[in-house]
Amino acid sequence: MPNSLLQSAKTVILSESRAVADLADRLDKNFIQACTLIKKCQGKVILIGMGKSGHIGNKIAATLASTGTPAFAIHPSEAGHGDLGMISANDLIITISYSGESDEIMTLIPVIQRLGVSIIGMTGNPNSTIGKACSVHLDVGVEKESCPHNLTPTSSTTVALVMGDALAISLLIDKGFSPDDFARSHPCGALGRRLLTFVKDIMKTGKDIPKVSADTKLIDALLIMSQKALGMVLITDGKTLKGIFTDGDLRRVLENRGAIQNLTVGEVMTTNCQSITADKPAVSALQIMDEFNLNALPVVDKNQKIIGAINMHTLIQAKII
Repeated sequence: MPNSLLQSAKTVILSESRAVADLADRLDKNFIQACTLIKKCQGKVILIGMGKSGHIGNKIAATLASTGTPAFAIHPSEAGHGDLGMISANDLIITISYSGESDEIMTLIPVIQRLGVSIIGMTGNPNSTIGKACSVHLDVGVEKESCPHNLTPTSSTTVALVMGDALAISLLIDKGFSPDDFARSHPCGALGRRLLTFVKDIMKTGKDIPKVSADTKLIDALLIMSQKALGMVLITDGKTLKGIFTDGDLRRVLENRGAIQNLTVGEVMTTNCQSITADKPAVSALQIMDEFNLNALPVVDKNQKIIGAINMHTLIQAKII
């Protein structure tokens, strides 16, 4: 039994992957025309599908909306009972119906056409009623469903979903949609938080910055380091950053020198240390720390004046990691 289940799963996966590969070979000028219609749309892109095609429509709408193309999905039955009022002349419709003969969608098409709204149809039959009625037809036909009875929508819904992804990502690339643009529509997600949080939002400032002068006794500098709990102390001449001394530096000093009573922090500090400016994304601080195997960074202005401090724990608290 377990082996037969695995074999069935592999058969489904291979069947659907072949259907998707076949879709790539069929892309033609109709796909370009569909992208052009979406780019020119001054309103919303509205997805309409019945049953499982409706679920696919919801996902495509969500993908379009999150990648810079305003979109939403409506249920065809609800549309026939008032939700058609959501559609305006500036909108664009994408219908999904594998047979191209969905009664619920065909009922809506004459009303949509009277509004002067263009229709992109995704069907498995360009000669179907919906296929002929749409402005642009996208062929999402499959040789067979992965269901052994060739009944349950499986390969066909996967292909429709992939066609939607192809539209969304092609448009994303064409319009130069950036990670920052993506983050603005995902402020509550992990990616949005990483891209929208800047160093200035989370850095320690003012009295929380562990700062000393180069002639400070190392023992006293360690006391400051302990009090501020950032794993470092920054050395300054009162105007600019001159160096840094960290927990790791302390271990190396103890290994190499032993006695530290008479040392000043300037004698053992790291000069020409890495730093970051406050206007950089917090994730940039993480990248610098990873690249140079650091646990902390000073934050400086354009004149190398210390204005803040940040460490790995700060990033963890801000959920950047």
